[in-house]
Amino acid sequence: MDDFGRIILNTCLPDNLGLPSEAKQFLETKLTQITSSNGIGGSQANPRFVITANVNLGSKDIIAGAPLMVAQNVNLTLIIGDAVNSQIFSTLPLSLKGVGTNENKALIEAFKTINIQSKGIKSFLEEGKNKIISYYSTNCDFIIKRADALAKQGKYNEAIYNLSLVPDACKECYFQCLDVLAKVYQDKIDADGKTKLNVAKAKWASMQNSEGADQVSEIINTIDPNAACQPEVTKFINTIDAKLKADAKAKWLLKVKQYEDRVVLQKENMRIAEEKSKRDDEYRESQSQRNLELDKVRINAYRQVAIEYAKNQPKSITYNNIFTH
Repeated sequence: MDDFGRIILNTCLPDNLGLPSEAKQFLETKLTQITSSNGIGGSQANPRFVITANVNLGSKDIIAGAPLMVAQNVNLTLIIGDAVNSQIFSTLPLSLKGVGTNENKALIEAFKTINIQSKGIKSFLEEGKNKIISYYSTNCDFIIKRADALAKQGKYNEAIYNLSLVPDACKECYFQCLDVLAKVYQDKIDADGKTKLNVAKAKWASMQNSEGADQVSEIINTIDPNAACQPEVTKFINTIDAKLKADAKAKWLLKVKQYEDRVVLQKENMRIAEEKSKRDDEYRESQSQRNLELDKVRINAYRQVAIEYAKNQPKSITYNNIFTH
């Protein structure tokens, strides 16, 4: 579900569209094909921007024969817009006709005639994408201020999620948000690390034996190696080392080594990223000296937080009756 960093459109159709269920499902599939084939299909990571449709049924003719056939004319308008503000970004009117043994099948045949790779479809999508880019460019300051406010409330995951939604096609806003993400993410792991270290210390204070050391090691191993408390964690580990008896120390050291290995690996990954970026003059020149290799390492961490946040959120946008004004 990693739709972060790109423009996505979620497919939705209003409940009151007035179509038979099979025809409606087919149209929904067709809209999804349009976005997927053009690289902007969504998966609810960001439900705000959608592709939908209005359907007006035109004349219906009965064609004599065995069996009788129905010829249905359809005036279909494809719409891209902002579901939160019910704002239309792009529209494309299409006149369709389908023939089938009943109205449902005639409608399905009509929707089959939509050419998802036509120039009209591509222009329609391009206009919608440009309006979405404009939305982020216009609202960038608000997005950042909102994220700052959430972070100050300790809602780090929500702040990271909102900042991660800005697609990289919105270059200026994307890099501004990337800088803010670095700070918010560091604040998150610092706060999380401090909390976990305090829990570990309390656990050790109440149980200074091998069992307590086992439980402390489990907590320590969940602390991010880049958390500000990392030196204090090392000092705490040494304190426990000094108090454990020889028979318990071997088991303790084995578990602690997992944390120490993560610290070493994290530092090595950052070193490699720095070296690669230094060798890549083209990257440095094209992105105003940004260290893109380091950005890649960090972005992956940010997006994992955003993905988990998105997975745990209830659907917050009601799509019924959108864009019908």
